Amino acid sequence: MRIDKFLKNSRIIKRRTVAKEACEQGRIVVNGKAAKPGTEVKEGDEIDVLFGSGSLKVEVVKLMESCRKEDAASMYRVLE
Repeated sequence: MRIDKFLKNSRIIKRRTVAKEACEQGRIVVNGKAAKPGTEVKEGDEIDVLFGSGSLKVEVVKLMESCRKEDAASMYRVLE
């Protein structure tokens, strides 16, 4: 699954266009490498998301093409 779609489906970032822009600005890092919007993620990958005031480090637990709001948090595990 593409990183921009994962961020949107997991509700880490609200809109896919915002996730795409964050990737293009270098604020998304997958397994220690800067991610482009089309970077593929799989279960077990670590994602660093740099927000304006802080950062979030998560591990991909499972991939779902679509999910309900209540199930979105089950797609990842917060590491820091």
